[in-house]
Amino acid sequence: MKRRDFLKSLAAAAVSLRVAPEALPEVSRNLATAGLPLRRLGKTGETVTCLGLGGFHIGWLESEATAEAVIKAALEEGVRFFDTAESYGNGLSEERFGRHLTPQHRDDIFLMTKTTARDGDTARQHLEGSLRRMRTDRIDLWQLHALASPGDVDNRLSGGLLETALRAKSEGKVRHIGFTGHASPQAHLRMLENAEAREAFEVCLLPVNPVDAVARHSFVKTVLPALTGANYGVLAMKTLADGRFFAKKSVNGRVQWETDEPVVPGVLTIADCIHFALSLPVSVLITGAETPEFIREKAAMVRGFEAMDESQRLALMDKVVKFAEAGRVEYYKAAELRG
Repeated sequence: MKRRDFLKSLAAAAVSLRVAPEALPEVSRNLATAGLPLRRLGKTGETVTCLGLGGFHIGWLESEATAEAVIKAALEEGVRFFDTAESYGNGLSEERFGRHLTPQHRDDIFLMTKTTARDGDTARQHLEGSLRRMRTDRIDLWQLHALASPGDVDNRLSGGLLETALRAKSEGKVRHIGFTGHASPQAHLRMLENAEAREAFEVCLLPVNPVDAVARHSFVKTVLPALTGANYGVLAMKTLADGRFFAKKSVNGRVQWETDEPVVPGVLTIADCIHFALSLPVSVLITGAETPEFIREKAAMVRGFEAMDESQRLALMDKVVKFAEAGRVEYYKAAELRG
């Protein structure tokens, strides 16, 4: 499909996700008054804030006080979607949610976690640990995490992961199930090719950004239309390429990435990238935040969101073609698929 055609089809789907505050049940209207736009989460039937807080950063922050402050700031800014995984900080991210989020706000939020397990028994152990660490009796969304390749998908399905997820759902420990990955669009497509898995899973987390949209191996071009056609809830990650859009990325004082030619601020702005993702059929944009100021900044950008038209999206994509061709910024994709 040509770039212009696929953008047109996805833009129409994006409009259909929006939820007007007056359309919500009375019990849910506190989400609308928080100021963040609301969207439908695909076939789950859930209504969620279109900005979510990523738990990876919560798990590697060295300061407990900072982690608590970020969670509090997210709540104050109206964020009601919270993402984490059992692997983030070896469970520390979930523990911090269990200390600073769920005790007071469990009924006010949509809580998601993930498992990296390759077999059903390990996945069940991960789930029980997640419930214990987060001090809750249910997970709103539980996902098979970090699908790496079509072969990885086949191995996980043959290892009983789908059956484990469906059993957890029937027991009420999990309300919805899905899958994630950032290494290979082909892995996501393999999952969707499996009729049983395609029907059972409801949500997918994948990279969405302008560089991916012009790459040869693109989640936006290949996976996003397939998810939309299957009425999946779509969660966007890597909207800033995990920090590779900046001149420098540091984690706890250690520089992990540095370049003389950054995407942001050299070519695009942060708002460009956020608004690009939200102009597509994305239910939730999940963002990491190392400080309260970062989540407040992103929330302000989301509140100011105006959908980009076709020409605006194409213009952003044209600006970053060279970054996709070089294969530099999307380091998290499989080496043979970069660019």
